Amino acid sequence: MGIFQRLKTVVSSNINDLINKSENPEKMLNQLLIDMNEQMIEAKKAVAMAIADEKKLEREMIAQQDASKDWERKAMLAVRAQKDDLAREALLRKQEAENFYLEYKKQWEAQKESVVKLKESLRELQSKIDEAARKKNLLIARAKRAEAQQKIQSTMSSVSNTSAFEAFDRMASKVDQIEAEAEASKELEDATSGADLNKQFKELEKSSSSADLLLDELKAKMIEEDAGKTGR
Repeated sequence: MGIFQRLKTVVSSNINDLINKSENPEKMLNQLLIDMNEQMIEAKKAVAMAIADEKKLEREMIAQQDASKDWERKAMLAVRAQKDDLAREALLRKQEAENFYLEYKKQWEAQKESVVKLKESLRELQSKIDEAARKKNLLIARAKRAEAQQKIQSTMSSVSNTSAFEAFDRMASKVDQIEAEAEASKELEDATSGADLNKQFKELEKSSSSADLLLDELKAKMIEEDAGKTGR
């Protein structure tokens, strides 16, 4: 029964603890199932040997029972032949075979009961291994999710260091300052070079020419309207 105890220990182990202790939970779970199945093969061999022993005891029991009946038949044959000495010898052999039969029967019944229990234990362990195999993918998914969560938490902890954000804010302020200084330099250059005055005159000329164009268009429109009224 030692191999069954080892199997029970493996199957009933806290797999979540194994996952937490393992650097690679998927590899650990796969190896666990391999170990379980290998030990199950050994357990099946042990049960098969127990069954074989049961069958052997049963054959010996039946053989001794047949021998007892055969010596009884021979004793009766000797009695009919009026050979009491042979009858006595046959009866002694019959008694000896009967004693062996009873002993083998006792051993066979005990072995048969043991085999029944072994088979039940084997079915139970196979069921547990099958259940573990079904749960394997779920456990691997849980392990990967936990691992991803740990990485996220680790990343957040490292990023939460305010020095990185402060450096980012300082850089943004520096860019703003550079842009402001560039605009100020351009404005100052325009003011000192007369470009601003020329710009104002250009705008005025543009505004004036635009007004003249609009006035000319209005006068043309009025002439057309007056001509149309005269024609009526």
